Amino acid sequence: MTSAPPTTDQILANMSASLNGTVPRAAQLASKIAPELLLRHVQDSGFAMPKDETGVLPEETRTLIYLGVALATGSRACVEAMTNKAHVLGIESSKLLETFKIARFAEATRVLGNAEPLFAALESGS
Repeated sequence: MTSAPPTTDQILANMSASLNGTVPRAAQLASKIAPELLLRHVQDSGFAMPKDETGVLPEETRTLIYLGVALATGSRACVEAMTNKAHVLGIESSKLLETFKIARFAEATRVLGNAEPLFAALESGS
């Protein structure tokens, strides 16, 4: 027998608890406009970042990966949410800064890789 899905109020309360007392504005709005979307988002979160024994990475590692991806993709809301979650989890500042440095380097590497046609043209004198 499967349990009933959480209510919107339960979802928002859980988000607030795990994100240092904050709920992303998009989640607040979705809870009113498209609560089924919010439920799906929470289900997807559980799939991607399981909190039980099915997850092989520790929650701290998953949070740092999520933060790094959010930084690299420019998702301000996710950066804020994962920063808040890191605070709740007690992740040290040094780990957060290292995550930032890795994301920054990944972006710099992307720019370098994108310059390959430019460098090739300069090398050939075109």
